[in-house]
Amino acid sequence: MADPVTLGNLYALSNLLVGTGQAKMQEAAGIYQQTNYILQARNTLETTQLRADLANDIAAVQAGRILKRAELESMNYQAAGNQLLKNMRATNASIRARAAARGVAIEGSVEELQQQNISATMRDVAVADYNSVLAKVMGFEDASALVESTGLQGMIAVTSAKKQAGQYEQAGAAARRTGGILSDFQIAKSGLEFAKTFNLPQSTGKFGPTLDKFYGGTGTSGD
Repeated sequence: MADPVTLGNLYALSNLLVGTGQAKMQEAAGIYQQTNYILQARNTLETTQLRADLANDIAAVQAGRILKRAELESMNYQAAGNQLLKNMRATNASIRARAAARGVAIEGSVEELQQQNISATMRDVAVADYNSVLAKVMGFEDASALVESTGLQGMIAVTSAKKQAGQYEQAGAAARRTGGILSDFQIAKSGLEFAKTFNLPQSTGKFGPTLDKFYGGTGTSGD
């Protein structure tokens, strides 16, 4: 009976073990790639969300500054209108005082001059009031537009990041499937090569090579 422990069989067995190890390495590589893709997807999404939140916080601060600046501008226009009224009263008082000092009656040209001063001042005050209201409105619109546009940009960025994260996850799943397929192929290939190169011992005994060796048979005994 031929001894199964031959150099060729040992070589075949060694190749089988190497092929199996390579198959496991390919499978592990697929898992490793999938893990990297998953981590990359998570980091992309978390980083984008963090940036969006930070941008919203900054926009809120900037919007507050815009509103405050608009409020100060509105107050300046109001102060200017008040100063116009104060100047008007002082001017009219001066006109009346000069007229009284000269013995001129308030009626007539002096009164007409006061009315002209009042009309001109009220027009300027109306413009100042309009500018005061406009400053508040424009400040509110600018602040609202800043917050809205920043929020919209953040939402678009997060949506894009979610899409990209999904692509990373799909790529990871594909990498793992590919690793599994290559692993199965390598195992099948190694098994086929092993079957081709491993030589089984030949025996003519009725018990087969293992049992013949166990019973000490010669392979020539009959029933």
